[in-house]
Amino acid sequence: MDADNPTLSGDAKERFEQLSDCLLRRICLLDYPPGTRLSEADLAAEFGTSRTPIRRALARLEDAGLLQSQHGVGTLVTDVSLTEMARTYELRCELAGLVGRLSPVTITTAHQKQITEFSQRAAALLASPDARRFAALNMDFFIFGTELTENQALRDMSLRLYYHTARIWLQSIPQLDLARETAIFSGEITQIGEAIAASDPLAAAMIRQAHISLCVVRLKKFAQG
Repeated sequence: MDADNPTLSGDAKERFEQLSDCLLRRICLLDYPPGTRLSEADLAAEFGTSRTPIRRALARLEDAGLLQSQHGVGTLVTDVSLTEMARTYELRCELAGLVGRLSPVTITTAHQKQITEFSQRAAALLASPDARRFAALNMDFFIFGTELTENQALRDMSLRLYYHTARIWLQSIPQLDLARETAIFSGEITQIGEAIAASDPLAAAMIRQAHISLCVVRLKKFAQG
C-alpha cells in the first residue's frame, strides 16, 4: 500500500493489514517523526473507516514499541536513542545470520525477479540519491531478506527490531554521506543477488550479517561525533 496515497480495499482483515502497514511505513519513513501525536478521528477520516480498526492498528504499533499512549496527551510516536539503536543493531546482526540456517527457503525464480527489481531501484538511487527513497528501498529489501527463512518466530523478531530502529537511521542520514551509503547499499544488493542466483540462502544471510555489522561500526562513529 502506498503510504502517500492510502486506499483500503478487500475484506475487513485485508483492509486492517493495509492500514497497519501504511501507518508503520509512515513512522519508519519519518512521515510521522518522533513525538507526533496520532489522532484516531483524523486517521479514521483520512482512511474512510471507523475508529475501531484505527484503534486496533495503533495498539499493534504500540505493542511493537513504535507508539506510546500518554494519559491526557494521546498516542505519540516514540523515539530511540543512538545507544539503544546500536545495541539493537548488534542483536539484528546475530539474527541475520540465523536466517540462512533456520529453515531456509528454496530459492525460486520469484526471488531472482525481486532481486532484479531491487537492483533497478538501487541503480536509480545511485543516479539520484534521495533519503526517503533510500529508506523505502532499505525497508523493502530487509523484508525480502526475512522471507528467506520459513521460521516465523525469527521473521517476526527480526522485523520488530528493524522497525524499531529504521527511522533513526533515516534521521542520521543528513549527517552521513548519502551518496556513499547508497553505493554501499547497492553493493550489498548486488552481492546478495549473486548468492540468490546461486540458490544459496546461507551465503545471502552471511552477506546481510556482514553489512549490518559494518553499519553498526559506522553508526558508532557517528554517535561519537
